[in-house]
Amino acid sequence: MTVYTNGEQFYPAMLDAIRGATRSINMECYIFQDGRVAKRFIDALSERARNGVNVTIVVDAIGSFNLWGRPVRRLRAAGCRIESYQRLRWYSLHRINNRTHRELLIVDGCVAFCGGAGIADWWAIAERGRRPWRDTMARIEGPLVAALQGVAAENWLECCGEILTGPDYFPDLERRGDTTAFVVKSSPSDRATASRVTFQLLMEGADQFVRIGTPYFLPDRALRRALVNTARRGVKVSVLVPGRRTDQQWVRLASRRMWKELLRGGVRIFEYRPAMTHAKILIVDDQWAVLGTTNIDNRSFEHNDEVNVAMRDPAVAARLLQDYDRDLSDSDEITFERWQRRPLWEKIVGPFIWILERQQ
Repeated sequence: MTVYTNGEQFYPAMLDAIRGATRSINMECYIFQDGRVAKRFIDALSERARNGVNVTIVVDAIGSFNLWGRPVRRLRAAGCRIESYQRLRWYSLHRINNRTHRELLIVDGCVAFCGGAGIADWWAIAERGRRPWRDTMARIEGPLVAALQGVAAENWLECCGEILTGPDYFPDLERRGDTTAFVVKSSPSDRATASRVTFQLLMEGADQFVRIGTPYFLPDRALRRALVNTARRGVKVSVLVPGRRTDQQWVRLASRRMWKELLRGGVRIFEYRPAMTHAKILIVDDQWAVLGTTNIDNRSFEHNDEVNVAMRDPAVAARLLQDYDRDLSDSDEITFERWQRRPLWEKIVGPFIWILERQQ
């Protein structure tokens, strides 16, 4: 398990893995946006496809809307197979809220990348004086990769009816390292909120501390109560969210309106200053870490296809905690007193955006 901080680290590692592929490449992206970063990936994927590597790509129909056109034509001309997840059709409008929010790359069935980042310029290139987004990805080897490949294969099957099987996709995998880990996949079709259960179980089972990093923080009443109860029994609970540089200002307002209960209950909340933070991290005590695509909101828990890797490994937890503590030093703590002094317009608007608490 190798953790990469920000696009300047994880994009080169992902591209190196793609360029070294000999049998198969499977990608699944909520966000695959045309631009300079996308061009690098399209070039690498196309070169491998032209050399006989089986390349499959699943992109979300809404999250990757602007990829369609010339970028897709280039990929298909090179031999890549690309499918759109949940295209907008009149007979499936009842499922419009079900998006694939998964961000996965699996190479030769033996190396996987998982985390919060898709493929877009804003993860790697500073624009208009704004720093690239803060995010985290992990490179994974060992038996766990087969489970992640199975997640990608599931969405490919749903998109086009083809079953991915055989040693090109599922080779024999030997143990690599000592990390104990499992994949947590969740989807509305599973009829079980596996990610919600995992997150809340780990939070409520904490003995020392709970560290949460999420770009969109809209916990429902039950989860807010669980966080407060955990804090009140002496566990140090902190939540790191975007500040003013968020990409979703309305979601930030919807989030901030529900902080009263949390702050009074002992939960500490920090807003990240330098850039948009998109890392989705949970660290519990010195043992457990969860990394993946799930936000702390109803959309991730109930509507989206999500994937996370839960790890019981002090070394991985310590590595992620280094980044987390550094991010806290670049953040402003929102105390209860400071929250009370938020602008009058925010207090007025807040009650009218309650609907985002269910949709996000």
